[in-house]
Amino acid sequence: MVHSRTARRRWTAAIGLTGVAALALSACAQSERDGDSGAGQVGGTLTFGAAGAPKLFDPFYATDGETFRVSRQMYEGLVGFKPGTAEVEPALATKWESTPDGKTWTFTLKEGVKFHDDTDFNAEAVCFNFERWYNQKGAGQSDAVSQYWLDNFGGFADTPDKPSLYKSCKASDPKTAVIELNEATSQFPSVLGFTSFSISSPAALKQYDADNVVAAGDSFTYPAYANEHPTGTGPFKFSKFDKANNVVELVRNDGYHGEKAKLDKIVFRIIPDETARKQALEAGDIDGYDLPNAADWPGLKEKGFNVAVRPAFNVLYLGINQKNNPKLQDLKVRQALMYAINREQLVKSQLPEGASVATQFMPDTVEGYNGSITEVKYDPEKAKSLLAEAGASDLTLNFYWPTEVTRPYMPSPKDIQSAIAGDLEKAGIKLNVTSKPWNGGYLTDVDQGIPDLFMLGWTGDNGTPQNWIGTFFGRTDNRFNTSASPWGQALADELAAANSEPDEAKRKGMYEDLNKKIMEEYLPAIPVSHSPPALVLKSDIKGVVPSPLTDERFGPASKG
Repeated sequence: MVHSRTARRRWTAAIGLTGVAALALSACAQSERDGDSGAGQVGGTLTFGAAGAPKLFDPFYATDGETFRVSRQMYEGLVGFKPGTAEVEPALATKWESTPDGKTWTFTLKEGVKFHDDTDFNAEAVCFNFERWYNQKGAGQSDAVSQYWLDNFGGFADTPDKPSLYKSCKASDPKTAVIELNEATSQFPSVLGFTSFSISSPAALKQYDADNVVAAGDSFTYPAYANEHPTGTGPFKFSKFDKANNVVELVRNDGYHGEKAKLDKIVFRIIPDETARKQALEAGDIDGYDLPNAADWPGLKEKGFNVAVRPAFNVLYLGINQKNNPKLQDLKVRQALMYAINREQLVKSQLPEGASVATQFMPDTVEGYNGSITEVKYDPEKAKSLLAEAGASDLTLNFYWPTEVTRPYMPSPKDIQSAIAGDLEKAGIKLNVTSKPWNGGYLTDVDQGIPDLFMLGWTGDNGTPQNWIGTFFGRTDNRFNTSASPWGQALADELAAANSEPDEAKRKGMYEDLNKKIMEEYLPAIPVSHSPPALVLKSDIKGVVPSPLTDERFGPASKG
């Protein structure tokens, strides 16, 4: 699902990560390859246990964490995030400034940078990428293909009924790119740190027909660039995707413009089952994996593995589809669902230490969080009373939950679903429960509005409130189908107004007010919890800093 600002509009987005230094597995010094005696050993292969296969290798078309994990090792954007935080820092741009109205941004670019195909990175390459994104056609405009563009920039060049935040890009000289927006946004320039908006080689994009996305029913086929020839500026280059053996291999980019990677290779070994990943780590077959089950943390630590716990920069929610069942359009019914769920017990029994009940759709480290919102406590009798008042005591709902997945906010979907379903049934709500694989029908059914209730969540891309509630409710054609409710468009309009407000103090107040209205007047879904996910690595892996954004970079990593 955005993420140095000018002095006028600076948000450090330092999200209260006072313990991040302690969470880092180890910081790396300058590479020995560059003449420093550095702490990290040069050479070797890091094998990482991935929960799923990457969808493709063109980050602009990516929407899932496993694809982003691989892509961010090969690509860079104009800005990035300081390791261990959500604070924006320079990447391919060394500095930037905006006009007072927040609509024109001038980026000074790093010089001497080459793409993996040895072509030059410069302002023309930056503008080529922006124009490519903005001028997507046909299947490329699908929400399932260009989701991050649609969520953050809006429409395309040929969609006048759906205007875009983006207006133009001009290369003033090779090291200066000027980007014009149609309106100010709280998310600029941090949105350019998203992996989706990494800069690709224009030559490779053209050579390998990068925009030739073809729809086939509900699925899509992607061109050679996305499958075989990803070309960025990052510390690692694409080597191969061995689908027969479920292995993705990246190799060091010896022409990298910054500190060279210490590792020779990174291998992503695809192991969908979390228990199997744990066994592979213990057997020495892999060097680490993401999202270990919280119940396994103590045992992994006892065996000498580094279990790095990230801050809880996410939210799990129970989605409510406004479209299918008219009774769900009644606020009292949605409130009854919230009273019916024992979220406090769920947090204690199903989530790791440090998890908390969510009072709204963002954690308290995001600016715009409203501390005056009172937590709704578990009260099944209140739930029954509200259902009776709404004439919905006989409510029957279709409840979907995902299999074959582990998410930072949802470590055990089956157990969490069981707890929620049990609570709802105690309140007299009848459920038709359906489970489907995460990438095998679940997300498709949710996007098509089939379930009445569904379990999903979000890990923030940055520290801006628009990246949270704006992503969820800024469009009425969302997973909650808020277009079916009389308040859906009003909420989208209010979010747009807050996002385009250039005054920081006023904007913060607008988001605080919106968080209160969302919980007390709209309640389009039910926020459940914030949960701290972990990353586990062998003790000889150094230089990986756990990120609240799950934005770990392996460039500084070393082995042994």
